Amino acid sequence: MKTIAIGVDIGGSHVSCAACHIDEKKYLSETLSENDLNNQGNVEEIIEVWSQTIQRTIDQIGLENVKGIGFAMPGPFDYANGIALFKGNNKKYESIYGLNIRDALRDKMNLPADFSIRFINDATAFAIGEDWIGNACGTRNSLSITLGTGVGSAFLSNHLPVTSGENVPETGAVWHLPFEDGNADDYFSTRGLLNRYEARAGKQLSGVKALAQLAPNDEIAHELFIDFGYKMGVFLKPWLQKSKIEVLVIGGNISNAFSLFGKYLQNYLSENGIEIRIEISELKETAAIIGSSILADDTYYEQLKPLLATM
Repeated sequence: MKTIAIGVDIGGSHVSCAACHIDEKKYLSETLSENDLNNQGNVEEIIEVWSQTIQRTIDQIGLENVKGIGFAMPGPFDYANGIALFKGNNKKYESIYGLNIRDALRDKMNLPADFSIRFINDATAFAIGEDWIGNACGTRNSLSITLGTGVGSAFLSNHLPVTSGENVPETGAVWHLPFEDGNADDYFSTRGLLNRYEARAGKQLSGVKALAQLAPNDEIAHELFIDFGYKMGVFLKPWLQKSKIEVLVIGGNISNAFSLFGKYLQNYLSENGIEIRIEISELKETAAIIGSSILADDTYYEQLKPLLATM
């Protein structure tokens, strides 16, 4: 019986994949394959880079041992049918709009017509990976968020995403929820932090790392991280309560600055009666690879399948 699956993480300018042993809940780090790519490239270029990257991982374990491939894919995307819907909103991968990725990869890689290729939202894949072998492992209700160019999120209960109902926002995502003068994506993102610093200090910075390096000696930078942690507590509090969250797992580039904002987040929640674990992802980007690989497990996928249309 085939118990090895491949997880693929599609980023804005890169693709990475690796194999996982599903039964043993083991990530096979030696099979990691990565490539940079131009998201403005044509269909042939994009499919070529994706297939080359996947093929390198397959070559290390043998196609005969591979149960299937799972993709952690940003939206908008038709996850149930494997069709790309990128158009206009993020200026990435627009050339593959309407393409059936499953068929395109089977053709390009000469895979059998029934070879399993499945898809899920990248933030949800991250959460599933954390639930499987990461910092959310062993909990019933978890929230995993990624903080970077945007805010990715997924609520999990009993290992499955929660995408509807009164306990979670619409689609189970928080990025679109109103906050301050915009939405959560505007505030709790790299651009949000850098825009606020520029507005107050009159200087543009290259990224959150540069802002974090200033924080020990720059009062404005220091105050922005305090604000970030406190406001994140304000923003997340109602959803943590409603969903009875036991652990909040934080990933993404901004998580590297957790020492500058984490205690203010924790303090706000504690002062408001919410005692939960807050963990920084140790799996990092690997979590999405692991989470997407689990789609090859037919039993799990059958439970997940009805939820794909709501992501």
